[in-house]
Amino acid sequence: MTIPQGRRSSTFTRLLRHGFTDPSTAERLLGSEALAPVAEDTVLLDALAATADPDLALLGLVRLAEAEPEEERQRLLSTVVTAKPLRDRLLGVLGASEALGDHLARHPQDWRALAIYESADLHPGVEEFTRGLADATDPDSLRVAYRRCLLSIAARDVCGTIDVAETAAELADLATATLRAALRIAEAAAPEDAARCRLAVIAMGKCGGHELNYVSDVDVIFVAEPADSGDADEAPALQAANRLAAHLMRICSETTIEGTIWPVDANLRPEGRNGPLVRTLSSHLAYYQRWAKTWEFQALLKARPVAGDAELGAAYIETIAPLVWQAAERDNFVPDVQKMRRRVVDTIPAHEIERELKLGPGGLRDVEFAVQLLQLVHGRSDPSLRSGTTLDALAALAAGGYVGRTDAAQLDDAYRFLRSMEHRIQLYRLRRTHLVPEGEADLRRLGRSLGLRTEPVVALNRAWRRHAGVVRRLHEKLFYRPLLDAVAQLAPGEARLSTEAARERLVALGYDDPSDALRHLEALASGVSRKAAIQRTLLPVLLGWFADSADPDAGLLNFRKVSDALGQTPWYLRLLRDEGAAAENLARVLSAGRLAPDLLMRAPEAVALLGDVRGLEPRGRAQLEQEVLAAVRRSDNAEHAVAVARGVRRRELFRTAAGDLIGSYGTEESPAEADPGALVDRVGSALSDLNAATLAGTLRAVVRDGWGDTLPTRFTVIGMGRFGGHEQGYGSDADVLFVHEPREGVDEQEAAKAANRVVAELRRLLEIPSADPPLVIDPDLRPEGKTGPLVRTLASYAAYYRRWSQVWEAQALLRAEPVAGDDELGTRFVELVDPLRYPAEGLGEDGAREIRRLKARMESERLPRGADPTLHTKLGRGGLSDVEWTVQLLQMRHGAAEPGLRTTSTRPALAAAVAAGLLPAEEAAMLDEAWVLATRVRNAVMLVRGRPGDTFPSDGRELAAVARYLGYEPGHVGDMLDDYRRTTRRARAVVDEVFYGAGAH
Repeated sequence: MTIPQGRRSSTFTRLLRHGFTDPSTAERLLGSEALAPVAEDTVLLDALAATADPDLALLGLVRLAEAEPEEERQRLLSTVVTAKPLRDRLLGVLGASEALGDHLARHPQDWRALAIYESADLHPGVEEFTRGLADATDPDSLRVAYRRCLLSIAARDVCGTIDVAETAAELADLATATLRAALRIAEAAAPEDAARCRLAVIAMGKCGGHELNYVSDVDVIFVAEPADSGDADEAPALQAANRLAAHLMRICSETTIEGTIWPVDANLRPEGRNGPLVRTLSSHLAYYQRWAKTWEFQALLKARPVAGDAELGAAYIETIAPLVWQAAERDNFVPDVQKMRRRVVDTIPAHEIERELKLGPGGLRDVEFAVQLLQLVHGRSDPSLRSGTTLDALAALAAGGYVGRTDAAQLDDAYRFLRSMEHRIQLYRLRRTHLVPEGEADLRRLGRSLGLRTEPVVALNRAWRRHAGVVRRLHEKLFYRPLLDAVAQLAPGEARLSTEAARERLVALGYDDPSDALRHLEALASGVSRKAAIQRTLLPVLLGWFADSADPDAGLLNFRKVSDALGQTPWYLRLLRDEGAAAENLARVLSAGRLAPDLLMRAPEAVALLGDVRGLEPRGRAQLEQEVLAAVRRSDNAEHAVAVARGVRRRELFRTAAGDLIGSYGTEESPAEADPGALVDRVGSALSDLNAATLAGTLRAVVRDGWGDTLPTRFTVIGMGRFGGHEQGYGSDADVLFVHEPREGVDEQEAAKAANRVVAELRRLLEIPSADPPLVIDPDLRPEGKTGPLVRTLASYAAYYRRWSQVWEAQALLRAEPVAGDDELGTRFVELVDPLRYPAEGLGEDGAREIRRLKARMESERLPRGADPTLHTKLGRGGLSDVEWTVQLLQMRHGAAEPGLRTTSTRPALAAAVAAGLLPAEEAAMLDEAWVLATRVRNAVMLVRGRPGDTFPSDGRELAAVARYLGYEPGHVGDMLDDYRRTTRRARAVVDEVFYGAGAH
């Protein structure tokens, strides 16, 4: 029929106003023969407008009407315009689910199933669904009957007759009835197998927890016994049960024209997909007692028998349950659970993580993991928490005071919203997905299905992000908040965690001394002061960060010490509360080892550095010297001046250590740095610059106090070893040479006396016992070693090196660089030693042989007795000495011809050797990797123990802290040691070739 233009325009406008996005198609469908009797009925148009997708609902209605015989079509259309509840259900389903629309087009009679359970008070259970599936005698008829039952659930869901929790429970009941029907069909196909065994089907996951999705794998475990309890040979019964179980899985999982019911997944069974599909009860028990991992007990929390032999299923639950509620007592329980959660997040493709509704940060799994963790910890002694249903368990946790009521309410609301999103996304095409769609039309349908009718896409994204943010925040807070409720003053009558329960939770978190921890919490959070209130806000997250470290007790103790020192300072708590990075940075620093906290305790105000990541960037040498020299000028005497300089050094040591720890561990705002070499370079350069500035300031103070403006002799300090190479670690001494040159007209003895006084005073002032770490001066690389004079004139050095110098001294001079004092004298010293360290003709074979001999002797004599040569970072296989001597041999051989090799630093020299074609890039990379790793281990040992060491710590906690610094997750200490051995073994192979072997040229 032809519609006049004016009327057509009016119809378009009307359809758009009713929510249709394709008015042309909608107009054509409304005018189709199938809907002719009701096309002009405004009730139909208004009802379509109320659906999630009016276009989809209209198309589905037309297809359904066309599939009905004429007489039944009239009944359908009459119902659509006269029976409101049934109309709303039918159109609601058609507007929300393309897949169920397809089902109705194939099976038009099934729309009548929507009339069942019309009353809001009627809720079908397993028995009702079992009756609905009773006529199914083969897989296809079961699939059709399943979809018919599913239709009734979906209709009441989209119309709001049942809420998301009731929907999930009904889906689980339908799954239970379906598993029973599938097992009945499998048994009918193999009655001899059914007669030979008793088989029970245990539901796991969301089905076991009575919270199933529309489309989800149904996780199960199969347990079987011989039908004859006196049968000694279990094998035939298990084989029969295995065939029945496999047939059941095929019935549910196979895809035909009627679609798939859902995959049945048995991979949560003992040994996963590698284990037998069916086991006896005793075999299950033996596995769980001896071999099961923590996550398996977490999964068993939701186990319930659903099909097959009810007595055997009940026996399984009765046998396994005690093991589930002892899981929290296992070693590394909380780290294992947290590690599993992190592993789940790590497996999400980067391009999907922002759309991942279930597994992403702030997603459904965050709620479920947090609730399950609390259940497993506290369910041991509180049976009220032993529910497999997330929302029921959350309510029980709130009722018991394990979770604050407000937090529980917010989490419940967020979980319901996210589950509703998940349901509606899956309902559209009945596909298993947890990704929020990206298309405008899909988002519009999704938003409207959740009742968001004004700007549904904008409103949906806003609500989703808000709820995800709540989950992220409370996921971190949930486990820790009630600890404070155990020690803080609460409103009368408010439920709270008992002191014993709080102590249990601290044990589960990894705190070795929960009693002490509770005392610290009480000191920090008790009372009604503003300070205590802010601490109660901060501590839940801080406790989580402490627990994520290798030593939570130390983190909490150190935090209390800092808070005691600064708690009355107005800016301290405000900084932690308001600056997002500061609190996490502080938590990481306080729980990562001894060195950084010790430095901070001596000057707690340095916590202000943690408020800004840029505040942790090392300062340059010029800036440091300027500050130190200014302090010297303001000081009355040398001791006071050097005390100030050492205070600056302590603060900058803390800045460097804190920046290193945060760069290695990473925080939410500042992820861990990917390049370990960059971290090593930054630390080495920062510490070398800091020690040079400290020496420069001390030298200025000594000269000023003893001689005024001018020392009788020109004086310079030459850095050697790691100091001269800009590669110092936290535990490095300052290797130096002292050089002087009498000023014109000054007697040489007077000059020498003055120079020796300067050296003695420098060493005394820098090593005076105080709260500040000493800077140990080591002059043992001087000519004649420990027996030679501490300081020489430049001319004396020249004479010595000309007549007496040995190869090892030339090698040591490769790292010589002026670090303090007279610049011009320092430059002339470098010019003096350059021909020695970079011989014009290159190092001869005799010299190379001598270096190799010295290296071999050092390996055999200087490695400490009992030390593992594969784990000693300095002298061990592929360690620092191996790499450095190899590089230095190349420098002495080729430095005169290759300017790039004339550097005091190891890594740049390695790069120059590659550029000059002296070393293959692959071999250089092996050496570099080993050198960086060994350096990081040494730094880690000092950071963790507070004292230097060349080997991995023997203490378990300290070793774990080193592993965390190196980027290993908890529980992977063995991986760290294996990786270290592998890396250094490869480096040693290069050393054997380049330093000792045929490649040593």
